Amino acid sequence: MQRLFLMLRTQFRCITDINRHAPSLFQQFIGLSSGQESSRTQSSSLTPGESAIKCKLQKAFPSATEIQVSDVSGGCGAMYQIAIESPDFKGLPKIQQHRLVNQALAEEIKSMHGLQLTTKAPDQ
Repeated sequence: MQRLFLMLRTQFRCITDINRHAPSLFQQFIGLSSGQESSRTQSSSLTPGESAIKCKLQKAFPSATEIQVSDVSGGCGAMYQIAIESPDFKGLPKIQQHRLVNQALAEEIKSMHGLQLTTKAPDQ
């Protein structure tokens, strides 16, 4: 019952945030769908949730050549898109690469609704 309550509360917050940010989200979608760069780049203003996840991934994969984290739920933290390029993934099948990331983010994943994950080794 408590888990259901937490899920519903998260969904409500997301809907509220999405409604509040709908025009800017639509503009981001239009820019991204036409191949233009998003107005909010990875190096500039990350949300607190994005920053926390990126920091945790940098600690788990210190040799990573690229880590990108984006809150795709409108800013409420229910769904993230993560891309990681790391030599730690060399020779591992995708499922094992994803398991390593899931293990690193085990606590954070508990409060997420979804996760879009892209992993690869350099030169892959």
